[in-house]
Amino acid sequence: MGRIFCLMGKSASGKDTIYKGLLKIERLKLKKIVPYTTRPIRANEKDGVQYNFTDEQTLQRLQQENKVIECRSYDTVHGVWYYFTVDDNQVALDKYDYLIIGTPESYVSTREYYGKEVVVPIYIELDDGVRLERALNRERKQSNPKYEEMCRRFLADAKDFSEENLSNAEISNRFYNDDLDSCIGKIVQFIEKA
Repeated sequence: MGRIFCLMGKSASGKDTIYKGLLKIERLKLKKIVPYTTRPIRANEKDGVQYNFTDEQTLQRLQQENKVIECRSYDTVHGVWYYFTVDDNQVALDKYDYLIIGTPESYVSTREYYGKEVVVPIYIELDDGVRLERALNRERKQSNPKYEEMCRRFLADAKDFSEENLSNAEISNRFYNDDLDSCIGKIVQFIEKA
């Protein structure tokens, strides 16, 4: 049976870069699970690659069809944005291992759906000051920077990824991303052992 590796970390911790790096390592043979969101697409994002970009009506339809595995909402400065995972035939655990980006909340819901023996947490850590610098640099590159939303996300991460929440979710596989190549290397070793 395959595994679903759930990559988590606060915003600008490097999880997107690590995610892309892990998918490129052929010997891991990881497939991606593309989640859904109602937030606007950012510059350099493509529909169906980072997310399936959709609307609230589609979310409601999928919920009525009992296809939503987990769903989170964020009350942003631009309105409510939903992030969710759907049982849409992306996953074939009899054939493949998977990689998905999530939060402690989404990890717990995914683990409850697929089973504790299948869903494996991987938590990325990084100094808050470095994360804030990275987030600011990323936002500056957007055609319409949303600095207020960036700050909201940064502060919300302190609560969402609190030690209490990590402990309650039983997330103990931690990797510090002060050196990208070293961090990816340690995660690769962890995945291969799992």
